[in-house]
Amino acid sequence: MTYEDMIEATLKMAIAGAFIGVLTLTKSFGAAVAAAVAVLASFIGIRLYRNKQRAERLKLSGISEIDEMDGRQFEHYLGHLLKSHGYSVEVTRAAGDYGADLVIKKDGKKIVVQAKRHSKNVGLKAVQEVQASIAHYGALEGWVISNREYTNEAYALAKSNGIRLINREQLIEMSLKMNSTEQGAAPVIQAIKAEHPQEDRRCGRCGSRMVLRTGPKGEFYGCSSFPKCRYVTPISYQ
Repeated sequence: MTYEDMIEATLKMAIAGAFIGVLTLTKSFGAAVAAAVAVLASFIGIRLYRNKQRAERLKLSGISEIDEMDGRQFEHYLGHLLKSHGYSVEVTRAAGDYGADLVIKKDGKKIVVQAKRHSKNVGLKAVQEVQASIAHYGALEGWVISNREYTNEAYALAKSNGIRLINREQLIEMSLKMNSTEQGAAPVIQAIKAEHPQEDRRCGRCGSRMVLRTGPKGEFYGCSSFPKCRYVTPISYQ
């Protein structure tokens, strides 16, 4: 059952409970209907308020701009973000990073970080990659940071291996904290985009848009029409 299904089921139970309860106590059909309507209005008001709060948080955090970054831009953005939280940061090379996009340190503790700027939920592979990188870098912990959510399987594997998963909501909170500093997140985002521009790449074979992908040897641009078109180009950052 999804979160929305649970909300809908709870709402139905609350309305039914209010109607039956008031009808039983007052024997008044009109009062029972009024109670049910009041419960429905309360739920609607709460949802509207929460949606407004979420929209304001998204606006302040710059998450919409983060969603537009490519993978390498996101890694460098996280570098600035984690520095603002007191970590020393090393961004690893784009290819052959052994499962860690960043290596961070604080209070003598070394942590490896896998950055996942995705358009859908992050699965098991990210957890497996960062777990494998812990020994290689001599780290004590492994994190995965994404602008999205994680699958249930990813959460289960992370829990059993002691991997910390930082999801979209937590990323927003971290960004909001950086927003409260003198520089703020927006200038950092613009600086990262200027340093690592994302070009409007087109396929040299069919003209479709090229998208950032990750393979066994690192990141590359592949045709968005895959598997119909298998054209690829190596990645290049300025």
